[in-house]
Amino acid sequence: MNTLYENIVEELNLGEIISFEIIQNLWSNYGELVRLKFHNKSIIVKHIKLPKKSEHPKGWNTNLSHQRKLKSYKVEVNWYEEFSKNIDNRCRVPQGLMTFTSENECLIVMEDLSSVGFDCIVKEANKEHLKSSLRWLANFHACYMNTSSSSLWETGTYWHLDTRPDEFEALEDEELKNYALEIDSILKNTKYQTIVHGDAKLANFCFNSSGTLASAVDFQYVGQGCGMKDVILFMSSAIKPEDLESMESWCLDTYFEELKEALKYYQPNINSDEIEREYRELFCIAWADFQRFIKGWSPNHFKINVYSENLTKKAIDYLKSR
Repeated sequence: MNTLYENIVEELNLGEIISFEIIQNLWSNYGELVRLKFHNKSIIVKHIKLPKKSEHPKGWNTNLSHQRKLKSYKVEVNWYEEFSKNIDNRCRVPQGLMTFTSENECLIVMEDLSSVGFDCIVKEANKEHLKSSLRWLANFHACYMNTSSSSLWETGTYWHLDTRPDEFEALEDEELKNYALEIDSILKNTKYQTIVHGDAKLANFCFNSSGTLASAVDFQYVGQGCGMKDVILFMSSAIKPEDLESMESWCLDTYFEELKEALKYYQPNINSDEIEREYRELFCIAWADFQRFIKGWSPNHFKINVYSENLTKKAIDYLKSR
């Protein structure tokens, strides 16, 4: 076992290791996620190791891609050091225990959510999973509404335009390309900015056994932004393309209902009706922004579908009419 793991055990005074389990390898061969079990608890260690050669699954093996990934891990270290120490059961995240960084390696040691009841990850979400995830997003956004941090991404999400020039260059949809800067500008200048998760896909949510409670993991792309960016990414990952149109109103109504309740708790002086009006108008804009990325990054991706194309057209028609 890696001596870094042994140092963790010693520093946290956890006792004898009972088992060591590799949960998964990190994206593009940048390390591994492991679970260490002890007599009376378990922990998760995200071990980032810089590869000798990037192995991006979509072939984007550029220096820009590598630098973006390095920054994302630095941001995640900052997140666990600065934002995860206090447990908030309304938008649960793994509690950060310790971090370690060197020139070529980084360790993030965190609470094992499976040991506190969040032991289910689903590939197909039912309405309970959808509702609990949207509730988590609403509470997260309400908690950090009008908050920013220089230690996180200036613009949250992994697909924003500034960090994706290669994919933008590859984009063949000329009309979307022509409006990409305007779409990006609108989202950056949203009145009600919050901290967004940045990669709020279904795979990054953990649930209790009934699906009624959700927690979230993977904070590499957390940063400032419009909350709709998290909502559209979640919907694109958790709902089948053929069901998106019929589920749209339910998802948005659920999110805004939860957001209003969350704002009463976290920030009662903020006008929730005003946020809802702004965010509903930006729903198609946020989706068009993601569509710009996905069409340049992977033109045959399943997330490019009739629904996403129609929403993108709606966004562009709205911009034309302004």
